[in-house]
Formats: sequence, structure tokens, C-alpha cells
Amino acid sequence: MTEDKPLRADARRNRAKVLEAAETVFAAKGTGAPTEEVAREAGVGIGTVFRHFPTKEALLEAVLYARLHRFVDEADAVVAQNAEDAGSAFFTFLTSWIEMSSAKNAYFEALTSAGVCVPSTGSVIGERLRESLGVLLRRAQDSGAVRRDVTTTELIPVIIGTAKAAEHVGSDRELRDRTIAILFDGLRT
Repeated sequence: MTEDKPLRADARRNRAKVLEAAETVFAAKGTGAPTEEVAREAGVGIGTVFRHFPTKEALLEAVLYARLHRFVDEADAVVAQNAEDAGSAFFTFLTSWIEMSSAKNAYFEALTSAGVCVPSTGSVIGERLRESLGVLLRRAQDSGAVRRDVTTTELIPVIIGTAKAAEHVGSDRELRDRTIAILFDGLRT
């Protein structure tokens, strides 16, 4: 989300504090947590929250896009590192994507149920993610860590399905990790 005019330094700081607090509150208590709790966590008044985000949906959307942009930047950094262990870099990236997808899905569902039309990430964000995944997949395949017959087109639905499975198991970390390990075993040579 962008503002119509540049914000003063204190307003930029308040907006950043609200976004950070919202991410913390929504991660701990779900997207249904009250906006007043976000204001308390940020150390600002509720009016400050609504000055930057006129509705709760606007706040949820801003948090979602901030998370997606941060994840894409992390993906670009992983690609730029060109790790010696390409297989490990690939599987670490997939784990991060699965973790991020679970949180992203909660925001999408909350926004959709509120009647907000969330633009698809098939735009710049989605394209950057696909490019990073493609580079990491090719490197992992070239190193012999991942089967050669897997493409990014096949891999993306598998990641989405695994993220849904990870959501389904909830707080059972052991089952979640085992579910992800099964996916990874199917991708290995």
C-alpha cells in the first residue's frame, strides 16, 4: 500500500510500528484479533492505526504484502548466495516457502471472507518467486540432490499442498516436520 503524499518521519515510524505490531498480534492470536490490541502492541492510539489503515482489512492487506515482499527479498538473497550445498539451499528455501504459505493463507482467507478482492500474486511477486525457485531447483538438480524430472510447474502445486498439510496438522511440530520430510524424500534422487 502506498500513501498519496510522503509521510513525515514520525508518521512513517508509527506506520512501521503498527505493521510490525499487527504481524505479531495476528501471528499470536489469528487474523480475528482486535485492532485495539494491535494499537496497544504498537504503543499508539487506535486513531493512529486507523489514520494509516482505515479498515482492519486494509491493515491485514498491508501486513500480507509486507510479508510477501520480505519473503521475495529473502528468496533473491538465497539465489545470490549461490551456496556450495545447492541441495541444502533448495530444501531450506522450500521449508521457508511452506512456513510463509501457511501464514499467507490465513490472511487471504480473512480478506476474502470480508469481501476484499485480493489481487493475485501472479504479478511481480509471484514471478520473482518462480524465478528464484527455478534457479534453486536447477542448481539442486545439477548437484544431484534433486530428481531431474521435476519442474517448477509441478513443484509449485506440491508446495501449496504441503503448506495446506502443514496447516492441517496445526501445532504438532513433529508431524509437520515428518510431513515435509516425506515431500523432500519424494524430490530427492
